[in-house]
Amino acid sequence: MNVPSLLLAGGRWRCFPLPLGSSLFQTLYNSCCRKESTAPEKIIPHVDFSDETAKESGKTFGKLFSSEQQASILHVLNTASNKELEAFKLLRGKKSLNIVEHRKKFGPFQNLESLMNVPLFHYKITIQVCNSILNPETEGKKKTLQESRILRKLIKPEIGRERVKAVNSIVSIVSGTRRLAWAHLDRKLAVLDWQQTEYCQLMKGSYLSSVYLEEISSIISKMPKADFYVLEKTGPSFQNPSLFPVLLHFHMTEAMLYALLNVTFAQDGHHQVLSMNRNAVGKHFELMIGDTRTSGKEVVKQLLSESVLKDEPRVFFPPEKIVRYRQMFSSTEHNRVEELYDSLLQAIAFYELAVFNTES
Repeated sequence: MNVPSLLLAGGRWRCFPLPLGSSLFQTLYNSCCRKESTAPEKIIPHVDFSDETAKESGKTFGKLFSSEQQASILHVLNTASNKELEAFKLLRGKKSLNIVEHRKKFGPFQNLESLMNVPLFHYKITIQVCNSILNPETEGKKKTLQESRILRKLIKPEIGRERVKAVNSIVSIVSGTRRLAWAHLDRKLAVLDWQQTEYCQLMKGSYLSSVYLEEISSIISKMPKADFYVLEKTGPSFQNPSLFPVLLHFHMTEAMLYALLNVTFAQDGHHQVLSMNRNAVGKHFELMIGDTRTSGKEVVKQLLSESVLKDEPRVFFPPEKIVRYRQMFSSTEHNRVEELYDSLLQAIAFYELAVFNTES
């Protein structure tokens, strides 16, 4: 048996025969001809954490927080304004507003588990919020975390903030393709030693590790002792295959310096050799033009002049050495010995960015 049915097709209503037992017929019949239900409507009850479930949660909160801690948390939740609640990192945005609105509507919180009745607060979030109220992130802590992030970007490998804070002297080392320079500065920014040495033969021949070991060992023997040895980290990524020998030279030199200067690493696991971001030093002295770092020659020249003309110069050159340093600088003016300039600037930047910025 077929039942006529009206269906919309091609923009017009048309009559089609519809088989009695078809699913489409059954659907139309159910939607048009079903009797109104007389069964009472089911009501989903509101879950209130004052019932048996809350009792179990209450036991958990009781184990996690003492009665004094619970009282302190409830005091904050029941008295703090929206702005004061937002001071806690986990209560920023809608969460703090929801707490204030819930307080106005239902009154003060009687226990910690009742916080889970507030929108956006499930069990895990509630525990985290309670902990954050007990242990707020103070301004000092925020500053410490920020300084730690700066250190991670500035220096590799990562070292403890306390070790950086306690540093008394460093040797800043910058190597090039023909020479290696270093500057020895104490925490008063007094230049205790500053010199360079040639090692042209390293870029010739077959880059034998034994040759690098002999040459770098000889240079290190002339260096003074220090708390840290800071190397320049350029991180070059050469696409031109012809520059591969230069990259190989830099990596071999860096590896030798790390191995030979980290004399106590095998015993205590503490790094004495660090690599400092070259561009960070360039930005500190405003030497960057885009991604390119320009010469630090004029900055060094100004520092040398200020050490004589100013009572409190940025960098202190000992009187018995200032003449020698000025002569050394003058002899390089025509050759632009960037390694010499950069070793001094890197040492200054290390103290000003990493050490002085981490002092309480």
